[in-house]
Amino acid sequence: MDFLIDFVRSTISFILHIDEHLSTIIANYGNATYLILILIVFCETGLVITPFLPGDSLLFAAGAFAGRGLLNPMVLFVALSIAAVVGDTVNYWIGRVIGPRVFQRETRFIKRKHLEKTQRFYEKHGGKAIVLARFMPIIRTFAPFVAGIGVMDYKKFVFYNVVGGVVWVGLFVFAGYFFGNIPTVENNFELVILVIIFLSILPPVIEYLRSRKAAT
Repeated sequence: MDFLIDFVRSTISFILHIDEHLSTIIANYGNATYLILILIVFCETGLVITPFLPGDSLLFAAGAFAGRGLLNPMVLFVALSIAAVVGDTVNYWIGRVIGPRVFQRETRFIKRKHLEKTQRFYEKHGGKAIVLARFMPIIRTFAPFVAGIGVMDYKKFVFYNVVGGVVWVGLFVFAGYFFGNIPTVENNFELVILVIIFLSILPPVIEYLRSRKAAT
């Protein structure tokens, strides 16, 4: 239990102070930073057991460092877009192969409530859910997995996957690039990250409240 508490605290600290951690990574690893970012984005989108990894905040922070000339914005955009698309593709096929068995029982790493929430979101929005889910933590990780379970046509999935991945990465990387180094933003980076997180979780919270109201 103590390990879990420490892990949660470390994860929250990493996300809130992601600019400091990313600065250290760039200083220590140089161009290998791109590989580290690719791995994080791939795991956050491609593995259903790692929804806790930073997504939106990481992209924004990376874009901000690109604005300072420490990273190349186009390399970030292309590399992380590919990582996001490949991640969702892997997640889709994991769902297609093992998803039905996972859905039938609770596991240590995959919470059934997250799957059920994502399934309801997917059933409501159809293929567009793959694009919309890109901007929602946790749901972003489970959407392609649920699409695989539902045996969504792969060609249809690929279209929404590519559109969602490119728009998601491009929006946050270039938002960080153009706005991340404005003095007000740079001096209040932790607050900006909190705002990004809040705006990311707001849609599913509103959806949840609406469903609760409709059920009563």
